[in-house]
Amino acid sequence: MGNTLVRMENITKVFGSVAANKDINLTVNKGEIHSILGENGAGKSTLMNILSGVYSPDSGSIFIKDNKVSINSPKDAINLGIGMIYQHFKLVDILTAKENIIAGQKGKVFINSKKLSEEIKELSVKMGLEIDPDRKVYNMSVAEKQRLEILKVLYRGAEVLILDEPTAVLTPQETEKLFSIIKKMRDEGSAIIIITHKLNEVMEISDRVTVLRNGKVVGTVKKEETNERELANLMVGHAIDLSVKRLEMEKKSKTLCVKNLCAFNKENIEILNNVSFDVHQGEILGVAGVAGSGQKELCDAIAGLYPVSSGEIVFQNKNIVGKNPGDIIKMGISMSFVPEDRLGMGLVGSMDIVDNVLLKYYKKQKGLMIKRRAVGVKAENIVEKLNISTPSVHHPVKKLSGGNIQKVLLGREIGLNPKLMITAYPARGLDVGSAHMVYDLLNEQKAKGVSILFIGEDLDVLMQLCDRVMVMCEGKVTEIVDPRKCSKSDIGLMMAGETLKKVVGCDD
Repeated sequence: MGNTLVRMENITKVFGSVAANKDINLTVNKGEIHSILGENGAGKSTLMNILSGVYSPDSGSIFIKDNKVSINSPKDAINLGIGMIYQHFKLVDILTAKENIIAGQKGKVFINSKKLSEEIKELSVKMGLEIDPDRKVYNMSVAEKQRLEILKVLYRGAEVLILDEPTAVLTPQETEKLFSIIKKMRDEGSAIIIITHKLNEVMEISDRVTVLRNGKVVGTVKKEETNERELANLMVGHAIDLSVKRLEMEKKSKTLCVKNLCAFNKENIEILNNVSFDVHQGEILGVAGVAGSGQKELCDAIAGLYPVSSGEIVFQNKNIVGKNPGDIIKMGISMSFVPEDRLGMGLVGSMDIVDNVLLKYYKKQKGLMIKRRAVGVKAENIVEKLNISTPSVHHPVKKLSGGNIQKVLLGREIGLNPKLMITAYPARGLDVGSAHMVYDLLNEQKAKGVSILFIGEDLDVLMQLCDRVMVMCEGKVTEIVDPRKCSKSDIGLMMAGETLKKVVGCDD
């Protein structure tokens, strides 16, 4: 495989009473794509944050090109040729690409703008990154921003690139383009480390895979000597069914009907443009689209949290446009909302599980006194049913792992026995076991006749789980399609604005 670029020996990192990394050994070679897999809380991010200088290990050693090094800050890491590209980009929107590239670099106060543009263009062409150096970040697509982040660390001399969930917000076509860039970087001699939950992508892009479980390495395997099922079993410690099931149900009456919905953001830009669709009882309607296509605003508008300029949101023959969440509850409308922002819009991090459940249940209780004991029992039931890992129901929610926080939120919302569930990225960032538990929970609700609006980013899941998929682009509905009759590539083209008539092979 070539020379070893990175060697981490016996790395241990403890937070309080939790050992996030325990005696981890990892080697990454020059000209290699190395994937890091593991469940939530397995220690993947901690390990990569140690390598990129965000954390310092409590014990253990790091070697770069066989030289023992100390990495105490991200600056130390970049000086050693290590760059990390985070899932949430660290770019300044009002600056150009080249201004972001040189921002914070020593000795770059006085620059030759023309020469810098030429250097950046030369590097971007060489690596297939296609970036306009003078383009402002706020005018860039998500894929362009990601390419800029990669270009930024390459320009600063990085030989080791760490990518955190790099395909989370990309279309299939953009993912394909990213993979070709990553392979080109590998062929140029770079070492690329990818943190991901997507087993199919691991099998497509990786040379080797290291699997972590409970803070320890449970195996490092060559891609050609393993498969998705074996990797999933290594992650969770037992056999797991990777299939996402779609319940076939008879089409029933409409629960929700949205007509010509329009809404504007704070800059007076139309964020929802004549959006129309309906959701039936016992149906999961998926919503696909690149980030910022209006999905968040659509969810918030239906829940009474975002102002609508025109159009109708009809819930069981009642128009709820202009109503806030309190008004909607008073109208007797049974709706649950699992928002994208789990700790903020969804749950109060400083409160325990009981109090977070109480936030929704107290309005259903009769009389002046709040019956905390009954809510405590509900909280205990949620913890037991969803196998939530917590010291007790009185443990602050913010101290739970991401997967357990999501389980608390889902358990609370399902416990309200809603007629409609709005779920925004309910499996985002969850390991394979927790994600499949979410899909099973949604299918349980579907079987009860609940209507579900499922905003997702994994097209494979959208196509396997949902009865229909609504594709959005720049605030408009491109098409609503039957996923049984479309390919993933077709939906990817629609996410970029292509209509059904232009997409070959996709029947209505």
